[in-house]
Amino acid sequence: MLRSHDFGQFAKAMIFLNFSDKKVPMKTSFSKLIKSKPRVLVDFYADWCGPCKMLTPILGQVKEELGDHIRIAKIDVDKNPKIAGRYQVRGVPTMILFKDGKQVWRQSGVVQKSELINIINSH
Repeated sequence: MLRSHDFGQFAKAMIFLNFSDKKVPMKTSFSKLIKSKPRVLVDFYADWCGPCKMLTPILGQVKEELGDHIRIAKIDVDKNPKIAGRYQVRGVPTMILFKDGKQVWRQSGVVQKSELINIINSH
C-alpha cells in the first residue's frame, strides 16, 4: 500500500486502496467504493510506472478543483490483480470513471487536468 508521503500534499486528496488484505472482502469493498456518490474515478497504477507518477499530481489538482463532486481512488495493480483483471486493465495507468457503480468512461495513459475535468463534468 502506498504511503501518503510518496505523493506529498496530493495524497490527502485521494483514497489509496489495497484490497489484498484477506480481512476485507474484495468484491464488497470495491463494489461499495464505485457505487459511492457522486462519481468515482479509479486510477489503476503500479509503483514502478513512470507515467503513473506523472498522473498523481494531476489527479490531486483535479480533486482540489472539483472537491466533493468526485472521489478519486488509486488501485495498485500489483497488489490487487483480481480487481485489475475484472476490469481488464492491461496497461498502467488506466483510469475508469464510475457513476452509480457503472463504468461511464475509461482511458489508459496520462490525461491532462483540463481534459480530465471536462470528462468528469460531462458525466
